[in-house]
Amino acid sequence: MSVGTSSAPGAQDAGSPPAASRPPGDLADLGIDPDMLPDGLVVADEQGRVVCFNAAAERITAVRARDALGQLLEKALPLEDLEGRRWWQLTDPYGGLAIRVGQPERNLLLPGGREVLASARYVRTRPTGPLRRLVVTLRDTEARRRTERSHAELIATVAHELRSPLTSVKGFTATLLAKWERFTDDQKRLMLETVDADADRVTRLIAELLDISRIDSGRLEVRRQPVDIGAAVGRHIQAYVAAGQPADRFLLRVQQPLPDLWADPDKIDQVLSNLLENAVRHGEGTVTIDVTATASPREGEDTGTSVTVSDEGPGIPEESMNRVFTRFWRGSKRGGTGLGLYIVKGIVEAHGGTITVGRAPGAGAEFRFTLPVSAPAYLA
Repeated sequence: MSVGTSSAPGAQDAGSPPAASRPPGDLADLGIDPDMLPDGLVVADEQGRVVCFNAAAERITAVRARDALGQLLEKALPLEDLEGRRWWQLTDPYGGLAIRVGQPERNLLLPGGREVLASARYVRTRPTGPLRRLVVTLRDTEARRRTERSHAELIATVAHELRSPLTSVKGFTATLLAKWERFTDDQKRLMLETVDADADRVTRLIAELLDISRIDSGRLEVRRQPVDIGAAVGRHIQAYVAAGQPADRFLLRVQQPLPDLWADPDKIDQVLSNLLENAVRHGEGTVTIDVTATASPREGEDTGTSVTVSDEGPGIPEESMNRVFTRFWRGSKRGGTGLGLYIVKGIVEAHGGTITVGRAPGAGAEFRFTLPVSAPAYLA
């Protein structure tokens, strides 16, 4: 059955405003301008004729609102499913079962084969009564495609990063099990140390994936405790020196006094580890870390704590500055998953802070993150 069979409503006045700027009564009563909505909105009346066709619907369908207004919905918005069946005839919103409340979102095709995500809501005057309004929402599939591409890239990256350490672990353990007696104690120790290091690498990668999942879903938990940020930076520097980096490569400057900082110490360590590793691996010369009191990035608080990590290397190209904190961004030297700075930004923002990247005075890269001093909920 067609969407509408009755005659068209009266013609509009010649001087009436464009269709997209005139919401139907329900939206007007709520003070909602449909052109301000990010998704396409198409509304048909009880006769199946279009009474609202917003700007987003124009953009998605390439149909002008003035051409759609007053048309039968099946003509103004001729959708087909992926099997080529006419969608409005298939669902029959006006003549089908009166207990239906709508259609879930699904991929449909516009003329020319362009895909859209469409869903419908049936508005009735009473349960099982006749249709008063048919509300259709439209979304472009490009955002979903970008998400799917991002997920595919993440899977490919993770598979690649896991393959190398797992191959090493499997190879060394199989060799030790098969030929244990043939190796000296020093050889056995070297193999087991390699297995241990690769197991740590796999563990870190899994932890990164969990962090990304929590950041993307807004479920990253922050357990606030008092944090001595200067001492935390000092511990990371000592670890690098113990691993063979020259002590004079690091310069730590801590401004006193600092406000008391309440943050998640494990996650702040993760932020510092990533930023210092980037400076050591990709930078050159002295790595300078400045810890200072600053204005809080959060409204209602006067002070915050700022940490700046800078180096004297080649820096980050200007055209890459806006991509540094995105997934899979890597510097000029390959290596790693490209997820570290994305996670750093998520952790800082979960604390209510901000992070920026720029050029250091010595022409290298400079990362600066600022945290509100905050306090746990039970002390607030």
